[in-house]
Amino acid sequence: MNRNTRINALLLLVVAALAVLPLALGLGDHKEEPFAGADAEAETAITEIDPDYEPWFSPLYEPPSGEVESALFALQAAIGAGVLAYYFGLRRGRRQGEQRASAAADP
Repeated sequence: MNRNTRINALLLLVVAALAVLPLALGLGDHKEEPFAGADAEAETAITEIDPDYEPWFSPLYEPPSGEVESALFALQAAIGAGVLAYYFGLRRGRRQGEQRASAAADP
């Protein structure tokens, strides 16, 4: 096994562990919504500190359910990943093109 294959396998195991360990260890079992977002956690904490707090801003669009909100967040993440992948692919393609051009210029 070469070095890159080992690194890729290790990274895959780390990602799998990060996905499975919170579920296997039961983290969040004591909560009504175990994997609620940080926004909900912050709202709860603020309400506990100051029950009379009035938010000074309201969202432009409020999704009808948590599932729709999660889907929109996933779509946003996918678009961002696509933009990053395009950028890095473009950089790599340009670099390879420059290397081929310089190799062809050198007899």
